[in-house]
Amino acid sequence: MAARLYAGSQLRALRLAAGMNQRAMATKLGLSVSYLSQLESDERPLTAAVTAALARHYPQALAVIEGEAPARRLTALTDALADRALAGFDAIDAVKLAEAQPGVADRLIALQAAKRAAEDRLALAEESLVAGSGARLPWEAVRDWFHEAGNYIDPLDRAAEDLAERAASLARALSDHGIVVASDHDEDAPLSRFDGVRLTINGALSPETQRFLVAHRLAATAFAGMIEGIVAAADLPGNEARRLLAVGLANYAAGALVMPYSRFRAEARRLRHDIDRLTRRFNVSFEQACHRLSTLQRQGVEGVPFYFCRVDMAGNITKRHSATRLQFARFGGACPLWHVHEAVAVPDRILVQHAETPDGVRYVSMAKGLVKSSGRFDRLARRYAVVLGCEATHAADFVYADAVDRTSRPTPIGISCRLCPRIECDQRAFPPTDRPIAVEPGVRRIVPYRVL
Repeated sequence: MAARLYAGSQLRALRLAAGMNQRAMATKLGLSVSYLSQLESDERPLTAAVTAALARHYPQALAVIEGEAPARRLTALTDALADRALAGFDAIDAVKLAEAQPGVADRLIALQAAKRAAEDRLALAEESLVAGSGARLPWEAVRDWFHEAGNYIDPLDRAAEDLAERAASLARALSDHGIVVASDHDEDAPLSRFDGVRLTINGALSPETQRFLVAHRLAATAFAGMIEGIVAAADLPGNEARRLLAVGLANYAAGALVMPYSRFRAEARRLRHDIDRLTRRFNVSFEQACHRLSTLQRQGVEGVPFYFCRVDMAGNITKRHSATRLQFARFGGACPLWHVHEAVAVPDRILVQHAETPDGVRYVSMAKGLVKSSGRFDRLARRYAVVLGCEATHAADFVYADAVDRTSRPTPIGISCRLCPRIECDQRAFPPTDRPIAVEPGVRRIVPYRVL
């Protein structure tokens, strides 16, 4: 740093707010206990190594210590230099570059962001060709809209948080808009119906689902003007996509109503993102809690960057969001080595996986199979799995990471077989679309071709 920076009181406050003793904090930052004690007592200034560790684990705290702009530059640069194309830099190099050459650092950040965007566009083009059409269906366009928005809609999220803190209850807030809630015990009834005055909810649904449906109607009513404005500004193909976006935005706001940003983020951090405990604290379902964790991207008070998706029995990804570098296949099946497929077949058991994608980034994820009862014998229950994961650098904040040995070799996973460059994978279902193959009748392999 240009000037020696002492931050003992801030470091101590950070540690106490996290509920950690000096040994735990020192372990997380890769320091000795005595060195951390010297830092907290202002006997030593922050070094490049300590700054890099803070940027990795506590970027918001570093922003307070150093100032917002330098800390954000360092966090973005650290992320950019993790790209394999820029291999050779370490965290200390990032600190020195961000301080000595901020203009160069900003260029590197912009170049890496452009590279990632180009790779995303290429993957979309390749998958569209595989799927047989370059045109997106309405639900695909809406799904991509949320992805491009970072799965965080700031004005809607803040408005929902404000309403949640003011309202005595969701039902009372809904009644203030002249809407009454009723139950329908007809087994063939839809989840809910709304006629402009009465919201009728299927009484066979779980309490968490019924509460979410009330929140959805409240959001659609209370934030109608805001939702209409967001939809009007969205570049979407056709009216059906716009209607789907309006529904999706009301669902988003419903999640923010039942899990208000600041309270939910603080509790998630305190519980190390233990989903079962969060469901009890906020009276929500397992899937709702996972989904909400993937949306905590408010500037300056971001949550841990998570990816989240839902996979059905056939391996179709029916919902996906990612605040990480991991992106999901838009068409076709996911990687067969991904533990979510096993989770679908074995419900109500949490599976944890330490995995590495072809770009060298390692992730820790948990997957759980869920069953939604149909309420009757002659109708099949809905079976699917949800998965929530983060980059391994955030493992200390993710309770499920305690269940894996991150010193062992991670499972090599890809986006999908058609996009995966790992040519030696024994689980490959299709050859990669960008590589030729050779068929050798005299040689027997697991697959009947060799990728060139």
